Amino acid sequence: MFLVVVYGLVLALPLLFLVRRSLSPSPQPPPVDPQPEEKKSLKTIMQPPRDDLDPPKDDPFTLDQLKEFDGSDSSKPIYVSIKGTVFDVTRKSDVYGPGKSYNIFAGKDGSKGLGKSSLNLEDAVPDYSDLPENEKNVLNDWFSFFQKRYNIVGRVTDMPASVSNLANL
Repeated sequence: MFLVVVYGLVLALPLLFLVRRSLSPSPQPPPVDPQPEEKKSLKTIMQPPRDDLDPPKDDPFTLDQLKEFDGSDSSKPIYVSIKGTVFDVTRKSDVYGPGKSYNIFAGKDGSKGLGKSSLNLEDAVPDYSDLPENEKNVLNDWFSFFQKRYNIVGRVTDMPASVSNLANL
C-alpha cells in the first residue's frame, strides 16, 4: 500500500505541476520600446553637468555677429545665446549642427523659443518679455542647464530693450 501511495505521488506531482502551469498566467515579455530613436536623441542632449568648464568670458557679440556661429562654417565654433549669454555648444554639433534637431538656436539668441519649448523658427528670437511666468521658468531652467554644461564665451550687447531689464531673472 505504501508503494502505491509513493508511485501515485511520483506520477501525480508532475501532472499537478503541468496543470498549475497551464492555468497560471504566462509571464509577459518586457515591453517593447516604441521610440528608441527618440530616447537616444534625449540621451544625446541630456548629458550630465561638467566640472571642467573654462572660466566664463565676457566677449561682446552683436546679434548679427552671432549669426556667423550657426554651424554652417565648420572652421568656426557653434554658439547659442540664452538671455544674452553666449554659450559654445560646438562639442554637441550632433545636436546643434546644420540639419540637426536644435540647429534652430545656433548662431542666435533663441530665448523665447526655449522658454516656449518651441522649435518653430518664428519663436527662436531673443525677446522673451511676453512669456508667461511658467515659460520664463522653463527658460531659466534651460539657462541653468547650459551654464552647467557649456563654456560661456560672451554676451550679446544689443539685446532688445524689452528684455534688457529681464536678463537677470
